[in-house]
Amino acid sequence: MANDVTFEGKERRMEKIKVCMKKYGIESLEAARDLCLSKRIDVDKIVKGVQPIAFENASWAYTLGTAIALKEGAASASDAAEKIGVGLQAFCIPGSVAENRKVGLGHGNLGARLLRDETQCFAFLAGHESFAAAEGAIGIARTANRARKEPLRIILNGLGKDAAFIISRINGFTYVKTEYDPYHDELKVVDTHAYSDGDRAAVKCYGANDVLEGVAIMKHEGVDVSITGNSTNPVRFQHLVAGTYKKWAIENGKHYFSVASGGGTGRTLHPDNVGAGPASYGLTDSMGRMHSDAQFAGSSSVPAHVEMMGLIGMGNNPMVGATVACAVAAYEALKG
Repeated sequence: MANDVTFEGKERRMEKIKVCMKKYGIESLEAARDLCLSKRIDVDKIVKGVQPIAFENASWAYTLGTAIALKEGAASASDAAEKIGVGLQAFCIPGSVAENRKVGLGHGNLGARLLRDETQCFAFLAGHESFAAAEGAIGIARTANRARKEPLRIILNGLGKDAAFIISRINGFTYVKTEYDPYHDELKVVDTHAYSDGDRAAVKCYGANDVLEGVAIMKHEGVDVSITGNSTNPVRFQHLVAGTYKKWAIENGKHYFSVASGGGTGRTLHPDNVGAGPASYGLTDSMGRMHSDAQFAGSSSVPAHVEMMGLIGMGNNPMVGATVACAVAAYEALKG
């Protein structure tokens, strides 16, 4: 492999990457990049377009995954997303939290779910706490529906109405103002205001005053899949909303796939307050395990925190957008 391919943690990752490339008949990472470019897919541009501060290893991981999707002739965008997950998993550092939890494959599977028409609504839960949820939402909104028969509804549901209002204005989302009656468990939509035209306006942004209103918003939108956001409020909102909604979904025959993510899952609020590897059972890890169907590792927003967990340098929420965008690009290239 030429020395011009450099990325963070290369020496700890290359052995696994080489095994993966050999399995799929890819000579080198340069060859993977050239294959993508030959199909007019600039993976680095897609990744950095979703999160400009993403690490170089994120671009190369998605390049490998997209090349695998092209090599394997993905029959659908969801199939391409699963193949991209294989590339992401190859970049997981051996022995790391990300490797243990198979977070790379998990991201591929999550992207695949969002590209299947059975999933009608996806929620970034507690999403206003960082711009990463917005980055992920924008990445999905721009591309997902090109490969779906029915448009995917995307919402941000977090703690605080002021935060929801501000994020909506800054990013051009649609702010949905609600009032919740806890005595009758009734949610009322007071006002809806779109702050742009086009794809961004399709993203609805909700702010809740408490957990019960957050759950009511999930019910109102009929959320099928969600991912928790940053762990600023891990014990105040997102894990409680996800768990309560999960219980309601089970009792009412509603299929709901919950993904636990955010800075706390693998990093903070641990007894030792440092990454204890796969053995770590800190507070937010434990809360995530109580409701999640899949558990990621590291921050929803900060690339370095996800890198610390052994995955790649890109926030988990932006990764969702990047996975969907790359999968759609691969599918469209194969479809011709």
